[in-house]
Amino acid sequence: MATSLDASEAKVAEHKRPDRPTAMEHATPWLFVLPSVLLLLAVGLYPIGYTFVISFHNWTLGQAEPSFTALSNYVEVLTDGAFLDAVSRTMLLLAITLPIQLALGLGIALLLHTHFNKWLRTILQVVLVIPIAITPAVLGLLVQVMFDNQFGIINHALASIGIQGVNWLGDTTAAYTTVCIAQIWQWTPFAALVISASLATVPSEIEEAALLETSRWWPRFRRVLLPYLWPGITAVLVFQTAFVIKQFGMVYSIQKGGPGSATQLVMLEIERTAFRGFDIGAAAAQSILMLVLSILLAQTYIKLFYREAA
Repeated sequence: MATSLDASEAKVAEHKRPDRPTAMEHATPWLFVLPSVLLLLAVGLYPIGYTFVISFHNWTLGQAEPSFTALSNYVEVLTDGAFLDAVSRTMLLLAITLPIQLALGLGIALLLHTHFNKWLRTILQVVLVIPIAITPAVLGLLVQVMFDNQFGIINHALASIGIQGVNWLGDTTAAYTTVCIAQIWQWTPFAALVISASLATVPSEIEEAALLETSRWWPRFRRVLLPYLWPGITAVLVFQTAFVIKQFGMVYSIQKGGPGSATQLVMLEIERTAFRGFDIGAAAAQSILMLVLSILLAQTYIKLFYREAA
């Protein structure tokens, strides 16, 4: 009798047990993400992996097949004065433009957050996208026209207030300054938009409570707004560093790295090594070194600045 009761209870429990997922149900999530994974492999991971492999080979474009040379390309690159100078110029560009972009972006974001209504803020945010949307080559041509020594609008404006025009594209220091100005103009709106998005996450009730507690701006900024800004500031640092390191089109369009090598940034040096010197192995090693540098800088920013709002 007890056995029959146990058997009936087991049947009832079996009917109540939910059906096990089928193989198709298990595979469905993977089928949804498969196109993205294949695209990432095709345009992201595979080129990086192939470049890493080629960096250990001696390969002159159009001549013999690649031959394995271990670390000789890296030794050659790290002792190449032209490459090290290009890295130095790139890091100097980063050191000059990044703090200015961050400060201006923070100022613009705070201005949008506190002094404009919702609709005007939206319009201004759309306007901020315009410099970012301009392609690097077009921006380079615009800079070339605006900073022309004889016919450029910049020298014309300086002359109208009694200041002698500058040979922006012919002098080494002035040419580098021109690149800095163009970089700041194009990417400061990006910093402003990212920080503005971070400000939008600040709870309004916390802001109102802080405003009732004190009318002083700095304590409210440091204790209420800044904790919510750290993720956005970290994102700006990471992305702006990547933008500077991979800068090519704008600088090439302005003066092709000139005058001389004054604006020869690291991406232009890699292009020169690969497609004018035809040394693909050395160019691959240069690219991998810059990728490692970008990752190290990004990790440093995250450790120093990233923190969640309490």
